Amino acid sequence: MKRIVLLLSIFTVLAGVNTLKAQEYRSALGVRLSSAAASVNNSISFKQFISEKTAIEALFSFGDPVAIGALLEFHKPLAAEGLQYFYGAGAYLGFKKTYNPNKQRNESDPQLGGMGIIGLDYKFSGIPLNLSLDWKPELNLVSDINFEPAAIGLTARFTFGK
Repeated sequence: MKRIVLLLSIFTVLAGVNTLKAQEYRSALGVRLSSAAASVNNSISFKQFISEKTAIEALFSFGDPVAIGALLEFHKPLAAEGLQYFYGAGAYLGFKKTYNPNKQRNESDPQLGGMGIIGLDYKFSGIPLNLSLDWKPELNLVSDINFEPAAIGLTARFTFGK
């Protein structure tokens, strides 16, 4: 909880600095670190804007479970330049490692589910850096019905294009 408060404080300070101004970007690639054991947690993130206020974000989780996910996100500007809030929804497919005692080996169980997202997005002026802080709850529907409400993440991305 202390980390979350610290991250929100840093994000607020960065958003309030008047010397940093917004610069739009078209695409961004980076890393998302998550606080919970969600299916799509620590992952590689690629965000592509398909219109001025709509983006598609693809996530590839490289831990256990291995998972891919996609989100459709809607961005709305806030008072500070470069700061936006966003919300959206999407789906994921993952494969979780489990041990089968009958066969005495590891197997992969498929996971399929939906996820929502809401968060803050900040683009620094003068450098190709984007930070995002979000809440991404997940509802697993296949193999095991499970809800993960505590998936808070911080994403740092390299931006390119206008």
